[in-house]
Amino acid sequence: MLGIDAGERRVGVAMSDPLRALASPLVVLDRGGGLAPVLDALASLAQREGVVEMVVGLPLNADGSRGPQARRAQDFARVASRVVGVPVSLWDERLSTQEAESIVRAQGRNLRRLRQRGQIDAIAAAVILQDFLDHSAAGHPASDAAASQSRADGSNSEGSPLGKA
Repeated sequence: MLGIDAGERRVGVAMSDPLRALASPLVVLDRGGGLAPVLDALASLAQREGVVEMVVGLPLNADGSRGPQARRAQDFARVASRVVGVPVSLWDERLSTQEAESIVRAQGRNLRRLRQRGQIDAIAAAVILQDFLDHSAAGHPASDAAASQSRADGSNSEGSPLGKA
């Protein structure tokens, strides 16, 4: 399973182990050349690694509402699902970058250098994916695991609009 932190400049990518227990940062893809090369790289990676599902971080506002960034993430997820050919879920990514930065600090690594290289985006993708995996492993169906999770089409398994409980 792939985890995606789709930013405007970079796309952080993480991958789970085969048992879907542990997420690890994988790569950061630069969007400077447009979206097509990023999607091609994701499709190639998914095919090579046998990926059957992806989760894309959904940057909701602090109050749980959707702003322009959330709509961009939904659009990215919708297109990625078509291009890569696997189901894509959206997952609440609020505070994932801060958590990634906290992990880096706890490891004693140079946060500024990782930020400059864009590597923090892959770590944030791992945080998003790990949260998704942890909720799924806890016995919660993906659509019920968090109020802000949904399919790429913007609805939950019952077909209702995504909302915050």
